[in-house]
Amino acid sequence: MWRFNLGAGSTQQGRESGIRDEWRRAESLLDSNGTYNWRRQAGQQWFLQAAKRRGVPYFPAFFNSPPVHLTKNHKAFADKRLCNIDSAQYNAMAVYAVDALEGLHKTTGVSFDFVAPVNEPQWDWSDGGQEGSPFLNREISGLVKAFAAQLKARRVSTKIIVPEAGHIKYLLEDSDKPGRGNQINDLFTPGANYIANLPQVAKVAAAHSYFSTAPYDKGVALREQVAERVSAIKGLAFWQSEYCILGDNEGEINGSRRDTGITSALYLARTVHTDLVAGNATAWQWWLAISPYDYKDGLIYIEKSKTGGWLQDSKMLWAFGNYSRFVRPGMQRVEATITGAGDKLLVSAWKDKKTKQTVAVIVNLEKSAATIDAGTRVTTYTTSAGQRLAKAVVNGPVQIQPESIVTLLLDNSKIAR
Repeated sequence: MWRFNLGAGSTQQGRESGIRDEWRRAESLLDSNGTYNWRRQAGQQWFLQAAKRRGVPYFPAFFNSPPVHLTKNHKAFADKRLCNIDSAQYNAMAVYAVDALEGLHKTTGVSFDFVAPVNEPQWDWSDGGQEGSPFLNREISGLVKAFAAQLKARRVSTKIIVPEAGHIKYLLEDSDKPGRGNQINDLFTPGANYIANLPQVAKVAAAHSYFSTAPYDKGVALREQVAERVSAIKGLAFWQSEYCILGDNEGEINGSRRDTGITSALYLARTVHTDLVAGNATAWQWWLAISPYDYKDGLIYIEKSKTGGWLQDSKMLWAFGNYSRFVRPGMQRVEATITGAGDKLLVSAWKDKKTKQTVAVIVNLEKSAATIDAGTRVTTYTTSAGQRLAKAVVNGPVQIQPESIVTLLLDNSKIAR
């Protein structure tokens, strides 16, 4: 996937936007005179086309905030901890969204598979740190119904993704955010806020993995609860739709300060593994691809300059690639164990019926190597302190290096049973 930010227009407002860091403002495709300017968001449009040329199959568009011309305070962030758009403007936002999707398709050739009207609706978004707005579940439901009506009327096939919960726990409960939690039951089962019956709504409960990865056992248990809740609703899936290493993570790792080495890459790989295996997530998305910040949020880092400068890859980019380059849409996850490994190696596996291939990903968090026998000739790709998806063909036992992520490609017809 490649995600497109449908900005609220804080860039055009400049300092008057109240968002202090201009790199965290976003352009709107709509000018103040009410006309669309398809030359805006030129960088994002370039990346859309670049991703399409390289075979990226899915494109979600998302809002952090409603467009500023529709918000209550005419800002891209909220005040008074209240939703920043009146219900009378829901339809206008839906019209803008579909206009944007259709216009971008004409200018870039990209068709958007999904659109997310809200982002992390549990947070207040009142400090001017970035674009954002809180939403109650009933407000999400009303906005989604407006989006669904507009998509239907204009025969646009884009599906709506919700709720983009700011923490996985809000899919299950609302103990500290009344009216903003328990979102699987509240939005996807019959009731006042039910939206899953709308054909335009993707049967997906999307949440972000921030603040939920530590301690490890607690993170696993939380995701198992989500998987159980999701499985109780026919056809529903769970997406992990945004994550970077944020916060102090119970002392396990701190998101502050850039790290281009293997430590952050291993933490990323552990989180991907946990979301896919314990949470049974069917999509996994990282925020963000390219970062100018001194934070553990970039697959690639760039100098915070408008006129050029350095760029640097991180081992997180390559660790993510151990999954994303090989675990592809349409594959099915299958049970995988490594005899005698205990908890030292995290292993997951997927089968591809079309290519007759099995993909396994092994994460070794230990400072010691391990050896496994796959029972067949395998191709491996290793990311470690000294390697970036280094390819090897192995005819015998496979050595899993210390502190590494290894992807194995196996021919199904030759796997020992």
